[in-house]
Amino acid sequence: MSIVTFYNSSVEQTGKTMSIAAIATYMAIEHNKRILVVSTTNREDPLKTCFWQEKKKRKNLGIFGPNASVEVENGVEGLARMIRSNKITPDIITNYTKVIFKDRFEVLLGCEEPPSDGTQIEPLYPNIINSANQYYDLVFVDLDENVDEETRKTIIHDSDIVVINMSQRLRSINKFNELKQKNQLLKSKKVLILIGRYDKFSKYNSKNISRYLGEKNQVLTIPYNTLFFEATEEAGVPDLFLKFRKSIDSEDRNAFFIQEVKRASENIIYRLQDLQMKI
Repeated sequence: MSIVTFYNSSVEQTGKTMSIAAIATYMAIEHNKRILVVSTTNREDPLKTCFWQEKKKRKNLGIFGPNASVEVENGVEGLARMIRSNKITPDIITNYTKVIFKDRFEVLLGCEEPPSDGTQIEPLYPNIINSANQYYDLVFVDLDENVDEETRKTIIHDSDIVVINMSQRLRSINKFNELKQKNQLLKSKKVLILIGRYDKFSKYNSKNISRYLGEKNQVLTIPYNTLFFEATEEAGVPDLFLKFRKSIDSEDRNAFFIQEVKRASENIIYRLQDLQMKI
């Protein structure tokens, strides 16, 4: 049972959420692990369009005519109410998740709008994540920049692995290099570096970036892939990975994408095993 947190090294777009979607889906299909992805965004959640299409709310027709439907709260807001009532247990979290693959892969959505009762959601994330870690084999945290600094530090401290996401832009690479010299965490073995929306034809390829940053292990990548990009907009990510599993071969133009998702997934698993052996 481990917590893997994905975090941007800067405020620019790095494809962090899409990288989580790819890696978590691949692991759920290829490895015998129960996985939860926790979103911490307070905006429209891009994970939604990766995995399911929103259904319009229906009205119930009672004997006295139409009346508003009553929906069970899901996501972080529903769990927040349980925490305030001291009723949260590791196994109850699954009641508030969206299921992608039954008994294998679930998503806990963030709170896109402030709760009507004024509850502060952000300080509750560490409690939720640590409780989930007692129930799921892997908890992936999509750590958003909107989360306050104290909560971010707590989540990162509690994480077994921190995946730092950055782009291929020289500015982003230099920014990370500067931070690495000042922050001991970024030099630790619990940190992995991942480039989202990766272009293998750029001169800033993974080998050159690894050499430039002085990284012993080649930085991870999630390449830009047209079919994957379209699937993230059409709730088609699970079906796409199942299709790739059946038909992909070395000559397929999508092979490099799957190879790099596999490499990222296996590196995370290997690093977790390596760190746990040293405890």
